[in-house]
Amino acid sequence: MSDTLNTVDVVGRYVAEQEIPERMRSDVRLLGELLGRVLRESGSPGLFEDVERLRTATIQAYRDESDQAFAEAVRLADGLTVERADEVARAFTAYFHLVNVAEEHQRVRVLRERDGIPGKRPSDTVPAALARLAEEVGDEAALARLQAMRFHPVFTAHPTEARRRAVSDGIRRIAELLDDHDDALVDAQRARVERRMLEEIDTLWRTAPLRAEKPSPVDEVRSIMAVFDETLYTAVPSVYRRIDETLQGDVSGDSAPLVRPFMRLGTWVGGDRDGNPFVTASVTKQAAAIASEHVLLGLERTAARVGRGLTLDASTTPPSDAVLGLWQRLRAADEDAAAEIAKRSPDEPHRRILLLVSRRIAATRTRDADLAYRDPEELLADLRVVQDSLVAAGASRQAYGHLQSLIWQVETFGFHLAELEVRQHSAVHRRVLAELASGTPSELAEEVLQVFRTVAQIQQRYGRRAAGRYIVSFTQSAEDLANVHRLARAAVGPDGTPPVLDVIPLFETFADLQAAPGILAEIVEHPEFASRLDETGRRLEVMLGYSDSSKDVGPVAATLALYEAQRRIAEWAREQRIELTLFHGRGGALGRGGGPANSAILAQPPHSVDGRFKLTEQGEVIFARYGSWDIAMRHIDQVAAAVLLASAPSIERRNEEAATRFADVAAVMDRTSRERFFALVKAPGFAPWFATVTPMEEIGLLALGSRPARRGLSVESLEDLRAIPWVFSWTQARINLTGWFGLGSALEAVGDATLLAEAYRDWPLFRTMIDNVAMGLAKADGRIARHYLALGDRDDLAGMVLDEMARTRDWVLRITGSDQLLANKPVLQRAVKMRSPYVDALSLLQLRALRALREAPEEQPADPDLQRLLLLSVSGVAAGLQNTG
Repeated sequence: MSDTLNTVDVVGRYVAEQEIPERMRSDVRLLGELLGRVLRESGSPGLFEDVERLRTATIQAYRDESDQAFAEAVRLADGLTVERADEVARAFTAYFHLVNVAEEHQRVRVLRERDGIPGKRPSDTVPAALARLAEEVGDEAALARLQAMRFHPVFTAHPTEARRRAVSDGIRRIAELLDDHDDALVDAQRARVERRMLEEIDTLWRTAPLRAEKPSPVDEVRSIMAVFDETLYTAVPSVYRRIDETLQGDVSGDSAPLVRPFMRLGTWVGGDRDGNPFVTASVTKQAAAIASEHVLLGLERTAARVGRGLTLDASTTPPSDAVLGLWQRLRAADEDAAAEIAKRSPDEPHRRILLLVSRRIAATRTRDADLAYRDPEELLADLRVVQDSLVAAGASRQAYGHLQSLIWQVETFGFHLAELEVRQHSAVHRRVLAELASGTPSELAEEVLQVFRTVAQIQQRYGRRAAGRYIVSFTQSAEDLANVHRLARAAVGPDGTPPVLDVIPLFETFADLQAAPGILAEIVEHPEFASRLDETGRRLEVMLGYSDSSKDVGPVAATLALYEAQRRIAEWAREQRIELTLFHGRGGALGRGGGPANSAILAQPPHSVDGRFKLTEQGEVIFARYGSWDIAMRHIDQVAAAVLLASAPSIERRNEEAATRFADVAAVMDRTSRERFFALVKAPGFAPWFATVTPMEEIGLLALGSRPARRGLSVESLEDLRAIPWVFSWTQARINLTGWFGLGSALEAVGDATLLAEAYRDWPLFRTMIDNVAMGLAKADGRIARHYLALGDRDDLAGMVLDEMARTRDWVLRITGSDQLLANKPVLQRAVKMRSPYVDALSLLQLRALRALREAPEEQPADPDLQRLLLLSVSGVAAGLQNTG
């Protein structure tokens, strides 16, 4: 949107105040001008001018914080026809997509420039963490911890990605064109790139922003595959290489790597059936097949490319006896192809083998039993024969260059890409077992049993690593875990062999978190559970749910309860000589455990990480963290560094001492925050009031994902609602209540500002909580929140929310010693300030639609045009705030 009309002064001053880096400012200006041109040419007279008027008004209202300026912005939003409001909402949403592209491009630009300057790499990297760890435990012990480390992100299909795939693809193409624009050397090149940008932005504007129907689970699987194909397949080995280069310097790539592949991928997409009736055993089988197809195709092409590059003559690089023997075996299995390859590469033995290896990988993909690899280990054995031969012949650069990257890819992804994890509710298991005992199994029972048969088939087809983790939602007893083994036996019958299962409890509610150590102590005595523990070297995984615990007792009490649960479970595991991995069920939003992962890791209790970190990555978070190659590499490096450093004696000692020192503060905060939270959510009529003052009902109409948004047909209590729409709805209302409610009262109950400032300085858990709340409050807006809350005609509940928001904001500023939220995080503060006035415009359009829908007679069908306007604004606000649920 270009700065024209009467808006130049207001908009220009506002943009200048944000201290945006000049190159990013230039990108935003260019993309905005191109969008403005598209709007002028859109064929809708006056659209551009209406957009500019509302933009200027919301900027003025945000800068001045005056009631008069805000009222003018409201007047403009309410004065638009529904048809024009629809177009304006689409324009602001398109603008946010472009700003997000520019901001991400600036991040990538900074990362690339920093990597090119010696000594400029940040301190939160694996090499920096290793150096610090070595100072405390010695070089040998630090390296051993690095080589044993695991980072295990698990992608989920939770419905929190508001963008259509077509929109995401268009945004990616625009991002690539910004790269080309940076690289253009002459004006003519830049002009050509800008013409292509204009075409893409025009396409973005003309693309319907809302999905016509919900994606199926298989659609969701294919969507996740795009992240693997475009970034992770090459980014992960590049992370290993970059770390190894830092550790070994010039000899990296010329000697055996110090880095071992520490990343494993998991997925719930196509495996998570808790509350999603559309995820069937058939879908799970398809999900495994799709993932395998993608990784095997990648490995096939990579092996062929590496092979084509190994043009090493036998006279200069003589093959080992093992390579000669391998060639004979490969030739016997694939005679015609071997003859053709030998003809084209007569004296290049290593090249010939890699080209035949590529054919064997292809045969594995197409299920050619005569030629296929049995499992990834057989492929790795062949690759290492070639690598060892190259080393013995003095070709170490070829051995530890591209070939090593291929080996890392096989070690990381196997033939399955990501382990497909199954999740089901404990109540479903109890119901099915009761049906089996009565002799009257339902269709549900047969479907549940078929899942176990499918897991067995996947393990047989793609290896044990492909599937086998089985998460039990709402685990409330040891019997809930034992039931999984009972069902697995029932699925295959007395003569069958059940799949190999690692049954994982998921503790979600406040009560379940408190009961977790006792349940674990009981289940490890169960025969099948104990047998599996022995098979795995006493490895055990335990999952903690951030979403439902926060919805259960509020964000403050949930944060403290999760810390205490981790501490007690870690202590129990050490006593039992169990190698524990805690699996963190975190969402993208603050009310669901969101926020920077690396700071959260470094705030964990002693021995609760121990070099292993597993978490869920959901919805829009997947594309934000892994959608860009450079950002994915940076994120993996940051998280891995925190995982490595979390077990440093100084970090563990700091966290333990802080927890002890501030235990009384934690107790007061826990008690007071819960009381305040319950006073709100347990108030009579709260659930229907919540559904009235937020677009909760309408969010259910968005085609975000295959999973239903709630457990029943209506919301009569908080238990009816899933955690994601609970968070999403408050975010859309610009209140973000789920991330902070109760904190202000808790801090006021402690009352000692000096003590709380010391806690902020010395207690990592508390500091992380305060910083996350500051971000949530910065994205909220009290003036807009009042308008949403007024829709409910409950001054008591509205007053409680607004009072707590003001109280929390005041205490956060006092504790951090700032006069502005996020003053200690200037980059984040700048991003929030740059977006907020534009989000305000969409919020006002959403309010206008929501008010009209709420005021309509109950017997009257909802106006489809108003519903569409509301859903468009929901998508736009999500793009502007950069998170949904």
